[in-house]
Amino acid sequence: MPLSHIRCDSVELKPMAQRLADRLSVPLLRAPGATQSSILPCPSTTADYFLELVDEGLRLMPLIGTLHGAIRCDFEGTVATHRRKYGGGNGQDIAKAVGISGKCKPHVLDLTAGLGRDAFVLATLGCQVTLVERNPVVQELLKDGLARALSITDNRELATILARMDLVALEAQCYLNGNPNIPQPDVIYLDPMYPESRKSAKVKKEMQAFKTLVGDDHDADHLLDLALGAARFRVVVKRPRKAPQLGNAMPHFSLSGKSTRYDIYALQKLPLEL
Repeated sequence: MPLSHIRCDSVELKPMAQRLADRLSVPLLRAPGATQSSILPCPSTTADYFLELVDEGLRLMPLIGTLHGAIRCDFEGTVATHRRKYGGGNGQDIAKAVGISGKCKPHVLDLTAGLGRDAFVLATLGCQVTLVERNPVVQELLKDGLARALSITDNRELATILARMDLVALEAQCYLNGNPNIPQPDVIYLDPMYPESRKSAKVKKEMQAFKTLVGDDHDADHLLDLALGAARFRVVVKRPRKAPQLGNAMPHFSLSGKSTRYDIYALQKLPLEL
């Protein structure tokens, strides 16, 4: 199991940490000052990571210090704020791929939400986004990021964006197959687990952490087939620029940047207003 334990050194946060440990079925390491009888055994050395709950939120940490730094979901920090304000608006490739323009703000179903970074960009641009994430650890990181951002009551712009984001903790295939009454999404967005990145060591180590936690998306081809049968107007697949396409269906067109490519499967023409 890649996750060893939950760590929480705050007495105030201990009840929340215990509920988290119960949900993930991993031990909770007690805060300093706990009685000897309440201290749990050392966590399994076969695991690679643990979750730490601190005042700043929930973060994924490595048991080996050289693996990566803290990984957390952050919608209110410097990077997210800069992307929201100066990211390029509807001129971004992701906006063009999804079909955002003028009064056209499609409802997007993000079937591989991860830490919600792309979903946040789409919500910033006015789309209603349903986020589906199957990995329990990533779900918890994403829920924590959304909750912390929602707690910032003096940022109305951020609150408006977050109101457009709805998290569903389910396997993507189960969501599509097991919910006959869900509204048909205008666009389905897929971002399967990338092959190892050749970028900076920091990016590579973070990707390695997620590959360890989530594993390879072996069902990505099948998920594309399901998405093509479920979307109303188009399916968008995010890929490394030089990566092969998913499945056997050829995209109708692609948008390529320096490192990323969006393959667009057009099912119907998007209306001028949505």
